[in-house]
Amino acid sequence: MGKKRVAIVGTGQTFHKSRRPDVNGQELINEAVQKALEDADLTIKDIDAIIIGNMDHFEGINYVDCWSVDGSGGTMKPIVKLTTGGTTGSTLAIGGYHMVASGLFEKVLIIGWEKNSESDTTGAITTAFDPVWDRLVYAGAVSGLAAEAKSYMAKYGVTNKDAARVVVRDRKNACNNPYAQLRKAVTIEEVLNSPMLSDPMRLLDMCPRTDGSCAVIMASEDVAGKITDRLDWIWATANRHTYSYLGDATFGHLDSLAIVSKEIYDKAGITEPCKQIDVVELYQPYSFAGIMWIEALGLAELGKGAEYIWSGATDMGGELPINPSGGVIASNPIGATGLIRCAEIALQVTGKADARQVPDVNLAISTGFGGCFWSDIILHSKNRPDF
Repeated sequence: MGKKRVAIVGTGQTFHKSRRPDVNGQELINEAVQKALEDADLTIKDIDAIIIGNMDHFEGINYVDCWSVDGSGGTMKPIVKLTTGGTTGSTLAIGGYHMVASGLFEKVLIIGWEKNSESDTTGAITTAFDPVWDRLVYAGAVSGLAAEAKSYMAKYGVTNKDAARVVVRDRKNACNNPYAQLRKAVTIEEVLNSPMLSDPMRLLDMCPRTDGSCAVIMASEDVAGKITDRLDWIWATANRHTYSYLGDATFGHLDSLAIVSKEIYDKAGITEPCKQIDVVELYQPYSFAGIMWIEALGLAELGKGAEYIWSGATDMGGELPINPSGGVIASNPIGATGLIRCAEIALQVTGKADARQVPDVNLAISTGFGGCFWSDIILHSKNRPDF
């Protein structure tokens, strides 16, 4: 089967909250599914296959592809389950893209979700680590990220105030996003005075735990234009799930993101990303990542990420807005988080982002992060790929 061009034709997401006791997992999933179908003006009968995933060891319930069919609409349809840690949502998007690009299916419904209020995330992440080499050092997600931040601080002299500027940007942006969990602006002083979690990270430096779901519909070039004329074309994808042990990662520089960004830049002929890319939705679970990881993306020189942030270039109205949605700092239903980045960029490309819209978006990037400092990346455009 020949390779097909692929476009996103519909998206949907829940109003993300810290707790959703009013719904079970199936109902939470269905909220996003119904919104995505409505956005594309399709019914579940029009969908050829479903790809779904979450951090199933968080909730302690396996086989989400089976028990969720009443919510996903997957009865008597092919269903694929993908779960790759924090990159689950972006892996789902990349998997959906390849399912359609291969010619196997014409229309695929992609679903990511998490009900963190009913899970023990720290316990689950801790026990996912190797019991000899990693578990005693990297308890939960915070400690590994703190080690990365400390390494970068020691090398380049970045400060907590620099990191707080990232939080201020994203929390301000979240105020324009009705789906965001944390829709309240904060000041640098509030970030610096929030409780310490793991030096140098404080409470407001970290993302929240969220209940939420997201759904994206991808279609092949043969049918996408018949569904809608507001298309988000996928130009390229790349991923590097490089390490098996956290101790192998290069703390202070996200090697995996540097590799995947170079790969898609080469594929698309991007030589000046700050000028050629219009908006980025960065999977950024804590403040210091907003400095380090833009360097890995090639948006700033090594050690100059904080300077680029302070310049206002990544703010709304700046040279290259990052996280108009408020990003992961504002909402983090982990199994859906990477897919939300993809969905938010689709809204930007198609001009449906409302108050958080960046003008005249042509080329954009969404990313995913998780596991042992793994990275996924997707390049989006309003123009059909010319390959």
